[in-house]
Amino acid sequence: MSNPTDLDRARPHMAALADALARDGAIRTPAWSQAFSSVPRHLFVPRWYVQERNERGISVWREGHGAATDDGLAAAHRDETLVTALDPDTAERVDDTAWTGVPTSSSTLPRLMAGMLEDLGVGDGHRVLEIGTGTGYNAALLCHRLGDRLVSSVDIDPAVVDTARDRLAVAGFAPRLVPGDGIRGNLTGDRFDRIIATCSVPAVPAAWIGQSRPGTILVTDIALGIEGGLVRLEVDEQGRALGHFTTTGGRFMPARTDARTYAAPRRPRPAAGTGVRRSRVTAADVRAHYAFRLVLAFHLPGAEIVHHLDDTGALAFQIQGPDGSWARTPLVGEDTGTVAHGGDPGLWSRVEDAWRWWNGAGRPAHDRFGYAREADGTARVWHIPDGTRWNVT
Repeated sequence: MSNPTDLDRARPHMAALADALARDGAIRTPAWSQAFSSVPRHLFVPRWYVQERNERGISVWREGHGAATDDGLAAAHRDETLVTALDPDTAERVDDTAWTGVPTSSSTLPRLMAGMLEDLGVGDGHRVLEIGTGTGYNAALLCHRLGDRLVSSVDIDPAVVDTARDRLAVAGFAPRLVPGDGIRGNLTGDRFDRIIATCSVPAVPAAWIGQSRPGTILVTDIALGIEGGLVRLEVDEQGRALGHFTTTGGRFMPARTDARTYAAPRRPRPAAGTGVRRSRVTAADVRAHYAFRLVLAFHLPGAEIVHHLDDTGALAFQIQGPDGSWARTPLVGEDTGTVAHGGDPGLWSRVEDAWRWWNGAGRPAHDRFGYAREADGTARVWHIPDGTRWNVT
């Protein structure tokens, strides 16, 4: 176990975190309240990066923040995401303690973790597989609730697994940790009653279904291109996973197939510009409404949102199709009601169609949509109240 004095100093912060999560509604049952008030997060995140702007106005990740001080101990137990690692292939040192780069590992927002654990619906005796060990904090919470022998966790990075194993041991836990590709699940051949993924996937992998049994609950983040979200699915006897987007809101970093870094996205060459027109749907409309972005992802499978910087330094919001088509509208200025486009001239028209549908349906929230992963691997979503459906694979 860790230094008892450190644990004594941390206990008020652990209790305060559990209380805050209960007030927020993320924690809904006594078992998870006890877990969050008993498992010391600072043991799993002794140091982290904080994003800030340096004196040159560059957004950087500042290293050196940690739980060694009283202020750091309190910060480690706040309801905040703590970034713990940067992509070594994109990280560049800016000064003695600051880097630019893409985060590859973090301790998830506790509110998000608590909501997912509650959505998982674990009961005594359930065997749980976690995809994405990360710091080990989530595995520790599961161990506190279920016991070590019922918890398995896999992570793509062997070094991450080794570090998590050491920190779990210090905290008094010993789940089964396995380095490997989480898309392939746990390669021991075991089956699980619950599977929880702390990374995003474009679709539920076949391996997760194969390692489930009828009645297994899956909680994961489905990335659909433009937007995505957390789903809670139940596996049936035909190997289908049926459920819905959850009220718990949040997104995760994509699952990696390489321990070091993320693969660079492969995008087609952008089509040549073909015109400019007016539109009642603006970038502000899309950015302001998470549920609408989700609906937009249903209407435009394979598309993504990117930001475009032109030669004058003006920043624009762009929908980009998988065939190289694009539709671009300014983020600020007098022309926010205009849309430039290239390739398929109907791309932004489908944005407008989605906007009309969403508004006509009463602007349904994200948890008003179902999600199904069929036995053949195809996926569909539907509006629960009226059954309007879209295929998303």
